[in-house]
Amino acid sequence: MLSVIIPTRNANASLPRTLACLAAGRDEAGIAEIIVADGGSVTAPDVSEFDAVLLRGQSGRGVQMAHGATAATGDWLLFLHADTVLGKGWARAVRAHMAGSRKAAVFRFEMDDASIKARILEKLVVLRCRVFAMPYGDQGLLVSRSLYEEAGGFRPLPLMEDVDLVSRIGRSRLAYLDVPAITSAERYVRDGYAARIIRNLTCLAMWSVGVSPERIRRFYK
Repeated sequence: MLSVIIPTRNANASLPRTLACLAAGRDEAGIAEIIVADGGSVTAPDVSEFDAVLLRGQSGRGVQMAHGATAATGDWLLFLHADTVLGKGWARAVRAHMAGSRKAAVFRFEMDDASIKARILEKLVVLRCRVFAMPYGDQGLLVSRSLYEEAGGFRPLPLMEDVDLVSRIGRSRLAYLDVPAITSAERYVRDGYAARIIRNLTCLAMWSVGVSPERIRRFYK
């Protein structure tokens, strides 16, 4: 069975769409529980409509997802951002992957923006995944509990927690599902696509040369 874990912090505007998508495919995907791991939202999210469990705790995605994984009962875990909605066919693809593979899996990155800039970013993400085997958390992460624990799980990092775990899982144990994870373009539209892409790549470069996650977080803000 599958446990879905969603880290949140002041994400009440986007979370209902994500939960509604999961609720619609709950039976087909074999979801045993949906856990919302909240990291100190000003207003706690109301998840009762979607039969989800709310965990309150310390902020920081790494901490929140580790907290959710510890509380989860499923033998597969799906980590998903609160502003990401899975595309058509996701439940079937997830169920098939759990039945036929021991690898972790991520979805295809897609933006909820019709602009050419969004399409260019999507192509760049495909290239990054092919060359560096480095998907980010906004592509989701489906992983068996045994592999999650073998890889060491999420560490309590303030940033780069997704890159950290995926690098420990490794290219040979990572698969790509041909289903989109449709992510909000709000930050890219607000900051500008070029500025946000440069900032993300700079953070990745800083991580690769050993800059501390806390220092990267200060730069990212």
